[in-house]
Amino acid sequence: MSVTERLAEIADIGRDADRGGYSRHLFDATDASLRDWFRRSASALGLAVEEDGDANLWAWWGAPGDGAVATGSHLDSVPGGGAYDGPLGIAAAFEAVAQLQAEGFTPARPVAVCAFAEEEGSRFGLPCLGTRLLTGAVEPAAALVRADAAGLTLEDAWRASGRDVAAVGPDPDRVARLAAFIELHVEQGRDLEDRGIPVSTASAIIPHGRWRLEITGEGNHAGTTTMDQRADPVVAAARAVLAVQEAARARPPARGTIGKVQVVPGGTNVIASRVVAWLDLRADHDEDVRALFDAVLAGARAGVEAEGCTLVVHEESFTSRVDFDAALTARVAAALRPGFGAVPSIPTGAGHDAGILSSVVPTAMLFVRNPTGVSHAPGEGARDEDCEAGARALAATLRGLAGAA
Repeated sequence: MSVTERLAEIADIGRDADRGGYSRHLFDATDASLRDWFRRSASALGLAVEEDGDANLWAWWGAPGDGAVATGSHLDSVPGGGAYDGPLGIAAAFEAVAQLQAEGFTPARPVAVCAFAEEEGSRFGLPCLGTRLLTGAVEPAAALVRADAAGLTLEDAWRASGRDVAAVGPDPDRVARLAAFIELHVEQGRDLEDRGIPVSTASAIIPHGRWRLEITGEGNHAGTTTMDQRADPVVAAARAVLAVQEAARARPPARGTIGKVQVVPGGTNVIASRVVAWLDLRADHDEDVRALFDAVLAGARAGVEAEGCTLVVHEESFTSRVDFDAALTARVAAALRPGFGAVPSIPTGAGHDAGILSSVVPTAMLFVRNPTGVSHAPGEGARDEDCEAGARALAATLRGLAGAA
């Protein structure tokens, strides 16, 4: 099979008729179907599948053991996301294993294909949930109390899925088995398209913070409350959005976004009583993100106070800058050289499970060209030939890393 054919097998799972693209979230029906596809794909290659206590899937080529080389990505999406963000890395991993098997290659080290849980954080608000739990980057108790938009906690969803809540948390023995992790991902930008090359390695992930802003005003009647008598949190939230734009534009190449807003109670003829908005900030270094947040907060507070409202801020997550393992990245680049020549190493503003795992195991990434540069939206894309090139690049990488004990 080709990577394109593997992706076609899941092309109808999780289509979002309202948003376009795909909406695939932890422990929903699409998640179960995608996990079934993962197990079938692994079984067809003779790989043994296990699920760890944090709902991450592992397909083993060879008996699990020390010195393992792992690859893979995630199967979940943002609401209305593209077809490639996450699944491409898993489909390419299975195809890379298939190519190596067809060559008659036998790995001297165990090889694992992984599907990590809730990388996007779209249901419970914590990105890279599976790898954060696996590595101990988040306490299980802190994660399990998080609730989705319907108010269902992660703990309740975990139990409803038939999984053991007591098993959630760090798995140091599993992590200790790993000698390297390589994640292939569609590029979330146009760097490779502009360079005219199909694949590259990654140099770094810039830091990323998420905050929840709760703005409280006074609910009232839209028709009887004069404009000078209002404490409207929607207007205050609009001022906060503009504060984000102003602060980020003043600090290039920083990025700031409010992409999710909840208005309570949400009536057409009702002045809202409360607005909850989620803030996403990114910049080159940790201190840059913190400085950007301070500037956003100052502007947002001024806007909120001008409307007679109040603001409470909760930090939901902060992921520090990750510089990928230089020695491992050099080995990946060397493995690619015969088939692809010298490839660049480029940074990314998107978070990845590889970034979380980098604190406990050497990690590297491969990017596949995205002709539109669009990601987290239906317009995300990758040419079929570039997907196949990515699988060949990953196969070359696994051959080099797993070929010697």
